Amino acid sequence: MTFKDLKLSEPLLRALQSVGYTTPTPIQQQSITPILEGSDIFGCAQTGTGKTGAFLLPLLEQLQHNADKRNVKALILAPTRELAIQISDNFKEYAKHLSVTQATIFGGVSQFHQERELRKGVSVIIATPGRLLDLMEQGIVRLDKIEHFVLDEADRMLDMGFINDIKKVIAKLPKQRQTLFFSATASAPIMKLANSLLNNPVHVSVTPISSAATLVDQSIYYVRKENKKLLLNHVLKSNDVEHALVFTRTKKGADRVAKELNKNGITCEAIHGNKSQGARERALQGFKTRKIRVLVATDIASRGIDVDKLSHVINYEIPEQAETYVHRIGRTGRAGASGTALSFCAKEEVKYMKDISKLIKQNITVVSSHPFVN
Repeated sequence: MTFKDLKLSEPLLRALQSVGYTTPTPIQQQSITPILEGSDIFGCAQTGTGKTGAFLLPLLEQLQHNADKRNVKALILAPTRELAIQISDNFKEYAKHLSVTQATIFGGVSQFHQERELRKGVSVIIATPGRLLDLMEQGIVRLDKIEHFVLDEADRMLDMGFINDIKKVIAKLPKQRQTLFFSATASAPIMKLANSLLNNPVHVSVTPISSAATLVDQSIYYVRKENKKLLLNHVLKSNDVEHALVFTRTKKGADRVAKELNKNGITCEAIHGNKSQGARERALQGFKTRKIRVLVATDIASRGIDVDKLSHVINYEIPEQAETYVHRIGRTGRAGASGTALSFCAKEEVKYMKDISKLIKQNITVVSSHPFVN
């Protein structure tokens, strides 16, 4: 199947061709046609599956015939600034031959430039909940003409405590609208939220959460907690680790790891919610262009990080939720490329690894030939 088979118009096909996309991913194959037909969607897909294109392409197809700068016609709600910016970047790529306009709004920066874009008039708003509500309260944003509403990364929205903000936004939307709901998991709270929003939705699901990326080579290092920083330095200096995304549980932990690596001559930046927007964007750009070899991130900040040919993901700390492990290692081994995931497991984290093994049903190689074996 090609994008042409999905009945996308020539300007969109031309834009896709210019960025080298010819074949839709499974989530795109399943989603684009029902969205074009006006159906609500419940999509269960983890990161790296082409989910953003699955909702952006059909939205642009519909809006190019119905663009109206005087009224916002579509709202895309994302949990983090990084993800909102990533969606915006994709929008610009896909819409470059269309007259559909957008504004991307998020907190952590002055609202001046965002407000200016909104006052010019746009067809689409891509937003994080907090800044959107702030601008709504100021009377700068109205949602009463919205025809398409996308809730992306709904599970992360709930994890971050945005449920009340989401409800406030939804209360301002027209009852008659198309709603596209995407989540990496389908837990009971997620299904409850989805059922309250969706009208007879089409369910699409790809790459179940239990199936970790098959092209990712997974290894585990058992190590004392206090020796993890020594092990990380050893791995980065002795192994063929070209480009690594390192995960910690906390913001302070990310800062500590980054400081230690830089002290040891390894170019590194940390990215998390306490960093300014400018610092986060500079770190991410430096990582994408490979000026920075290692990026240390918390799980929430990592949503929206999409880096081509990332060689390694390192779980400096094992996540408490097994599903989070799958999201983490899915950052490598994308688009047919191979990848490597290394996990540093202290005694108190063994229970989390047991849950992960139970979920993914795959063997994780134990590396016992390192200087800091527990």
